[in-house]
Amino acid sequence: MRAPLGDFDDARPAIECLDLLPAPVAAALRAWQGPVPAGEVVYVDSDPEVADTAAFVATYGQDLSSTSANLVVLAGKRGGDVRLAACLVPSQARLDVNGVARRRLDVRKVSFAPRETAVGETGMEYGGITPVGLPAAWPLLVDASLTALPWVLVGSGARRGKLILPGKALAELPGAEVVEDLAR
Repeated sequence: MRAPLGDFDDARPAIECLDLLPAPVAAALRAWQGPVPAGEVVYVDSDPEVADTAAFVATYGQDLSSTSANLVVLAGKRGGDVRLAACLVPSQARLDVNGVARRRLDVRKVSFAPRETAVGETGMEYGGITPVGLPAAWPLLVDASLTALPWVLVGSGARRGKLILPGKALAELPGAEVVEDLAR
């Protein structure tokens, strides 16, 4: 199978390689619902040594610079409560943490969640956390520009491998809210 983005030697339907994915991601693909069939989510194998965006694009194709997204886990505070959330933004953009994200999460203070919290709560590897299989109670804020793309590359839940899915599928993920200008 040829991946719809990039230049990968190994691309296959993600539903056929659940054993390569962290448990929460595999479970989410098994339970997948919505207008985009699970079979359209593609797993591509990649070298974990080049998992960061710049190195990844240089290795697997320049088209990925405009079609890949990064997931950021935030911890917002209001009173004594801590609220965790995920934000998905284009990899070449910056998340508007203290503006749009803070207001959407209805918190007074927001910051990047500590690494241990992000990994412990998601069951995924740091640097590979994906919007597929996040904790059910978390809001998932998705930059609107991503839903307009035919295909988007996101993490696989591990540093090795990535998922490619139709942009419109991002709006259908559990807890997803499409937000204009989440990234700048």
